[in-house]
Amino acid sequence: MFVHPSFDPIAIHLGKFGIHWYGLMYLVGFLAFLGLGKWQINHRKWHGWTIAMLDDALFFGALGVIFGGRLGYVLFYQFSYFIHHPLEIFAVWQGGMSFHGGFLGVLVAMWLFARKYQIKWLNIMDFVAPLVPIGLGAGRMGNFINGELWGRVTNAQWGMVFPKVDNLLRHPSQLYEFGLEGIVLFSALWLYSSKPRETGAVSALFLIGYGSFRFLAEYTREPDAYLGLLSMGFSMGQWLSLPMILLGIWMWFQAQKQRFN
Repeated sequence: MFVHPSFDPIAIHLGKFGIHWYGLMYLVGFLAFLGLGKWQINHRKWHGWTIAMLDDALFFGALGVIFGGRLGYVLFYQFSYFIHHPLEIFAVWQGGMSFHGGFLGVLVAMWLFARKYQIKWLNIMDFVAPLVPIGLGAGRMGNFINGELWGRVTNAQWGMVFPKVDNLLRHPSQLYEFGLEGIVLFSALWLYSSKPRETGAVSALFLIGYGSFRFLAEYTREPDAYLGLLSMGFSMGQWLSLPMILLGIWMWFQAQKQRFN
């Protein structure tokens, strides 16, 4: 049995202000995006990309993550609450971000980026996909440090007690997602994209990989108290991940058709 260390959510105290661990995890994700992106430009055959474009892509993507993530949380998870407290939509410092909303926000942001540079949208997404999982993993580590999004009750020997919640043994589901959505997904995408692939294939692998890992991890994650489990015993996270998996499979077969045309 393990006990969650109950970390201080503020990593660096600066008088009355402080830098939160979760904010630092966002920084890790953005720096990883830049570092890995520069490596791709310098060592892989990604024609047309420059460092200046990469910086611009990060700016567009960051806006997509922040606005999409917040809007997704409002619409997917607590719409009934925010419809009666609309001003609190802007209180992002109180927490409340959705990956799936952030993902949709990034899709829109990269569409605008593609229009600006006159590059095919799928080519942009194929370049960006391998740069994302490190940030996803960092975000899950931020969840773990904050002791939030804890897992369901378990009898597993590696279960963990989260004192801020109760004294029950629970899955450290944040660490499962850190490993799957961060390390495993990054490794798969980085290796797969190391060779030229058909347009859309790398993006398809991201959709299938993230959607599948998130769907499985949700079985160990405590459902949101204000939602619970939905139809067929699936959580909201699972229902939002299913379209990603299905779209990814369709895109994969569409990409493979290019090889035989």
